[in-house]
Amino acid sequence: MAVSPSSSAQAARENVARQLRGLRQDAGLTLVDLAALCGWSHSKVSRIENSKTPPSAQDIVAWCRHAGAEDRTPDLVALSRDVETMYQEWRRRTRTGLRRLQDSYLSLFRSTALFRVYSSTAVPGLLQTEGYAHALLAGNARMLGIPDDSAEAALARAERSQIIHQAGHHFVFVIEESVLRHQLGSSDDMAAQLGHLLTAGALPAVSLGIIPMGTPGRRLWPQEVFHVYDDTLVSVELLSAQVNITQPTEVELYVRAFEELRSMAVYGAAARALIVEAIAALPDAQTGAV
Repeated sequence: MAVSPSSSAQAARENVARQLRGLRQDAGLTLVDLAALCGWSHSKVSRIENSKTPPSAQDIVAWCRHAGAEDRTPDLVALSRDVETMYQEWRRRTRTGLRRLQDSYLSLFRSTALFRVYSSTAVPGLLQTEGYAHALLAGNARMLGIPDDSAEAALARAERSQIIHQAGHHFVFVIEESVLRHQLGSSDDMAAQLGHLLTAGALPAVSLGIIPMGTPGRRLWPQEVFHVYDDTLVSVELLSAQVNITQPTEVELYVRAFEELRSMAVYGAAARALIVEAIAALPDAQTGAV
């Protein structure tokens, strides 16, 4: 997957813009004509048609009315809203706090039977301890420049993670071995997190695979963090945003990538050995010695 997942959202925006441009052209209107009819500047029409500015629902209503295509209004409004749902900036999603962000996932988690999670950077959220989550979320708050309620958010994440003990769900996690070596929080926090992986990985509903750093002849390079919810939604985590993908062909691409990555991972005793090695390599919490 050489193309950034944010391109999916951009392609969807361009699709809306392309359809609006087509309606204007079919009506025989120039940019200036449509702008005058709508009471806009012609630069606004140009920005919408070039997907520089997303149209509001009111913009689409006016556009379709003056282009004589009012029957297209409901579909285009719905499509435009889907685009804005697809690409969600973290700053916008965290306006009401990191704690509220954790709670926003509860409905999705409860309705999902099969979770497939791949991470190349950090322990997946559903497997995080409170201390590890606190360190991770505090760093996110600093990076995004938002109020830091990471302690409350970490507690909410830990509570939310109890779903791995509930019937009706199955979890398949694949992580890179380097995740075990990226220390977040204190050595004690990291040791507790790695110890939790040993426990959680043994749960009947959990499959934990680790791709060793020394895997020879890798068939697929490390990817961005992504979650597959059943076979209907893929959520991709970027530095600036979360991209939600629902187009079946793209979902299927991520499922194939997940299965390829999963086939390179080790499980059971071999995975536990990698975790134990990472614990042994932690610096002492008091002296800093290894």
